[in-house]
Amino acid sequence: MKYDFKAIEHKWQKVWADEKTFAAQIDHTKPKFYALVEFPYPSAAGLHVGHPRSYTALDIVARKKRMAGYNVLYPMGWDAFGLPTENYALKNHINPEIVTRNNVARFKSQLQALGLSFDWDREVNTTDPAYYKWTQWIFLQLYKHGLAYKKEMNVNWCTSCKVVLANEEVVNGCCERCGGEVVHKVKSQWMLKITAYADRLIDDLDGLDFIDRVVTQQKNWIGRSHGAEVTFKATTGDDLVVYTTRPDTLFGATYMVLAPEHPILKDWEDRLENLAEVRAYQEAAARKSDFERTELAKEKTGVKLEGVRAVNPVNGAEIPIFLSDYVLASYGTGAIMAVPAHDTRDYEFAKVFGLPIVEVVAGGDVEKEAYTDCAAGVMVNSGFLTGMTVEEAKKAITQWLEQEGKGHAQVNFKLRDWVFSRQRYWGEPIPMVHCEACGWQPLPESELPLVLPEITDFEPGPDGESPLARHAEWVNTTCPCCGGPAKRETDTMPQWAGSSWYFLRYMDPHCDTAPVSREAVEYWGPVDWYNGGMEHTTLHLLYSRFWHKFLYDIGLVPTAEPYKKRTSHGMILGLNPHAFENLPAAQQKKLVDETGSEKAARAALVEKYGEMAEHPVVKMSKSLGNVINPDDVIAEYGADTLRLYEMFIGDFEKAAPWSTQSIKGCKRFLERVWGLSEMLLPGEGYRPELETAMHRTIKKVGEDIDVLKNNTAIAALMSLVNELYAAGGATRDEFADLLLLLNPFAPHITEELWQLMGGEGQIAHARWPEYDEAKCTESTVEVLVQVNGKPKARLSLPVDAPKEEALAAAKADPAVAAALEGKTLVKEIAVPNKLINLVVKG
Repeated sequence: MKYDFKAIEHKWQKVWADEKTFAAQIDHTKPKFYALVEFPYPSAAGLHVGHPRSYTALDIVARKKRMAGYNVLYPMGWDAFGLPTENYALKNHINPEIVTRNNVARFKSQLQALGLSFDWDREVNTTDPAYYKWTQWIFLQLYKHGLAYKKEMNVNWCTSCKVVLANEEVVNGCCERCGGEVVHKVKSQWMLKITAYADRLIDDLDGLDFIDRVVTQQKNWIGRSHGAEVTFKATTGDDLVVYTTRPDTLFGATYMVLAPEHPILKDWEDRLENLAEVRAYQEAAARKSDFERTELAKEKTGVKLEGVRAVNPVNGAEIPIFLSDYVLASYGTGAIMAVPAHDTRDYEFAKVFGLPIVEVVAGGDVEKEAYTDCAAGVMVNSGFLTGMTVEEAKKAITQWLEQEGKGHAQVNFKLRDWVFSRQRYWGEPIPMVHCEACGWQPLPESELPLVLPEITDFEPGPDGESPLARHAEWVNTTCPCCGGPAKRETDTMPQWAGSSWYFLRYMDPHCDTAPVSREAVEYWGPVDWYNGGMEHTTLHLLYSRFWHKFLYDIGLVPTAEPYKKRTSHGMILGLNPHAFENLPAAQQKKLVDETGSEKAARAALVEKYGEMAEHPVVKMSKSLGNVINPDDVIAEYGADTLRLYEMFIGDFEKAAPWSTQSIKGCKRFLERVWGLSEMLLPGEGYRPELETAMHRTIKKVGEDIDVLKNNTAIAALMSLVNELYAAGGATRDEFADLLLLLNPFAPHITEELWQLMGGEGQIAHARWPEYDEAKCTESTVEVLVQVNGKPKARLSLPVDAPKEEALAAAKADPAVAAALEGKTLVKEIAVPNKLINLVVKG
């Protein structure tokens, strides 16, 4: 019977849907296991072959856990608000709600075609008013607890999307979504006080099973540092407060730098002798992104303030004050003390402006360069600190500052409060109204959800105001406090809002009294294993941990952390059509002929396409035309083959190139498994010669699945199939256990073969096979016997047999004895468990 993968896959996907095979219910008789993958943004482009890698890996874990007796929750939904859909809707003159509905339908059909064991009864969509009712409810709780507030602030503004961006959404000075230029503007914004949770967001990482690079990214983004706030007096009498992690180096501070936006500059306008120069510099800095301003390699610029100086608090020395754009008003106090002897950026700045450089930690040559390897060492040129170690000096100077009233110990964070406003239509309406008499007032919870009005003009206003602001019939309302006239907030929430708590809604998606019922969250929570891309291990992971901690504090959830375990996957790379090795042979020859050599040809490609042309494999993108559509792969090879290949392609945590040739090998393997169904042998149990291979494979595959080593698990299954073929086929029990082990990887073919061989029920509900540790190693081993290097016999000997016994058995073999007859034995070579070579002459 032929392996008809199309018919088989269609059949079992329908069975799973009709019978709700993977629907999860609370069941206290079983241990629970909650597996979670990041829900996708349903773009118009649909899935590409990178998506199934994450989903399939955790699907394998979920399927194995079910077979091992766990009650498994493995849900899926849609993160569907946000700019990409709205921008597509604007470009194509279509309502974003329609775009979302169409995109979701396509994504869902693609995911179902992969045979993923999602519980579709728990499907959520962040754009569904029944869902975002609770997103709005959570915002109101944040507001009522003082963690949501509105203020005028300098914000990142995408000139293309016409929207405010959080710092995290600006990459290299550009919008991470559209690549457009980002500039600074002052706007009134809703903020979430994530900084109130900064310490806990770091400290609570210690008890979690997160991979190291995820923990590192979280800690680096939060950026906790220990130091001191130090007060410098200005010659105007004003205080200038700086934050420094190195108060021990205060005697080396030879100048100060203020951010161009520092508010004290307004107070000094009548004192500054070069006010026009200062204002020109401020205007130039306002046109730069934070990334451009803090880039280490950029040229150092600044303006010295004429008419005002600062006083170093430890030695009374007057030092100059500069403006420079590498200091940000949003970090620390917006002012720094500069110690050029021990900071590369300060050193370069001092060299440009001819400023003093005073060594205060011994060990380098500050005439040549800054000495920055000074976390330890001995203090010099530092008054009462001279001769102390760095650690001693830190304690002594902090104590002195506090005694003198000139400073105090301080913990600082790079993390800033979360900019939560977006001036767009396609997002959750912020449930706040403004009354001239009462100020900002929260919408009563009974009026949630506040639903988006149906409009047709989605373009933001010329000054970036939300399109909602143009719809007076929706904006104008009454104040919940006094009943007078009021206006709704017209900004909407960012896309991150809905994804900050979706894992909770999966636990109880139809609850209408709370985001999640207490019964459901106490049973299913926290998430046991969460997998997703490294690109979301700062923003989404940080935001969702923050929201969860807040919900824990108000008693909605029973645990302080949402996820026990977090892993990440490497992306699948596509062939680079601009790389020399990927060009057709004729085109390669033509280019070499034109340029004179292969080296010159490669250089020409780099000149034309950029440095990317040096890499044979690159990230898949529509612009390169190297995106692989999973629909096409499934149509040609089948979903089981695609799943198997994506798991076999290499180390799960690392990037891997797509190879059409390799996927054919996975298809051939499944065909060999199908062929075994026609080679079933009489008898039950494992045959003695296959017993070790069966137990060893059960152990290997199970352990590898648990640590996402699916490539080596598949290799072990391939090896077992080879052994079964070599043994003439498989007994019913050998074949059944092979199917059980293969099922998480290739669920369709294994369900069909399980049914054909008369297996009970669906294989998805069958028990995972067990192994005997004692039977995982061979009791005997095959040893090759040679005479003068020529093979003469193969002996089955006990593992680690003593050398004397192995040699005696070899010499007793008839073929070996015949080869030794009449010869003189010169040398005996015995490699344990592998080889015996007898050297003779005569």
